Amino acid sequence: MLGDIQDNKGRGEAAWQWPSIHPEGRKFGLIAAVICLVAALFAWETIAWPMAGLTLCILAFFRDPVRVVPQGGGLIIAPADGLVSLIREVEPPRELQVEDGSGSPRLGSAPVTRISIFMSVFDVHINRAPIGGTVRRVVYIPGKFLNADLDKASEENERQHLLIEAADGTVIGFTQIAGLVARRILPFVKPGDIIAAGQRIGLIRFGSRVDVYLPAGTDAKVILGQKIVAGEPILGELGQQQQLEGLPL
Repeated sequence: MLGDIQDNKGRGEAAWQWPSIHPEGRKFGLIAAVICLVAALFAWETIAWPMAGLTLCILAFFRDPVRVVPQGGGLIIAPADGLVSLIREVEPPRELQVEDGSGSPRLGSAPVTRISIFMSVFDVHINRAPIGGTVRRVVYIPGKFLNADLDKASEENERQHLLIEAADGTVIGFTQIAGLVARRILPFVKPGDIIAAGQRIGLIRFGSRVDVYLPAGTDAKVILGQKIVAGEPILGELGQQQQLEGLPL
C-alpha cells in the first residue's frame, strides 16, 4: 500500500501523487481561492478566471515534495532547487567570519569555493540544510533586490547567512539571497537548533538564490549550468578534490 516503507530492494509501492503544500503557502492559496469563488458567484469572469490561475500558481510555488537525502559522513547536500549559476573562489561573508560574542565557531578569511544556486519562480522554494548539526548563526542583512543571478547580489541584496556546525566540528556556511521578485526570507530555524542534513530550514518567496561555501580543500561535485534539487544531489565531499567536466549528449 502506498505509504508503506519503500527501499532499494523493491519493497513498497510507487505511484505518482500530488506534492504537499507547505503551510506557509496555504493561507495565500486560500485567499486567492476565496476571491476566485466570490468573483464566480457574481459572474465576474474577468476576475474569476485569472484568480483561478493565480490560485494554482501559488499552490505550485509552495509545493513541498518528499526528497531522499543521501546518507554518509562528509557529504554536503544541495540546499536548494535550481540552476548552478556560479562557482567561484571567494572570501566568505564577513558576517560568518567575525566573532559575534557567543564564542561559536566561525569561517576563516581564506578564499573557498562558493556554489550559487539560482531559483526561478518555477522551482521549489523550500531550502534544506546542507549538513546535519547545530545551527550556530542566523544573520539577517537588509539590502537591495537586484537580479539574484548577478555575482554582486551576494554582497548587495537582502540576505540571510546561516552557519551549521557538524558533530565532528566541520562548519558550513550558506546564504539565502532575495532577488528581483523575492521580497521575504523566512527562516524555520534559530541558533541552537539541532538539525539533520536535508531538513527544511527556510524558504524565500518568489525567485531567489542560495550560496554555499565549501570548506577548504573541498571541490564542487556539480558543474556550472547543472539543474539540481534540494536535499538530494551532493555538492561536495569533505576533503575531496576532483576536476569535473560536462559532456554534451
